[in-house]
Amino acid sequence: MDLPRNIALTLIFAICIIVPALVFAATGHASIGALGRNPSAAPKILTAMVITLIVTMAVAIVAFLIVWQLYTK
Repeated sequence: MDLPRNIALTLIFAICIIVPALVFAATGHASIGALGRNPSAAPKILTAMVITLIVTMAVAIVAFLIVWQLYTK
């Protein structure tokens, strides 16, 4: 394998780690702010937050698997 390909794959792998982490942070920040403004809406906020985190995690896992597959070629 050549070095530029490995560097590109490493950068893609880093993006696969950083972007979901930012989504988790933004979701947590927004949900805590919403709970502070309207505590009675906690079940709806929790449901939306969990769905967002599950979708984000699924996308991150798919991205990891794709990059892993590219590394093995």
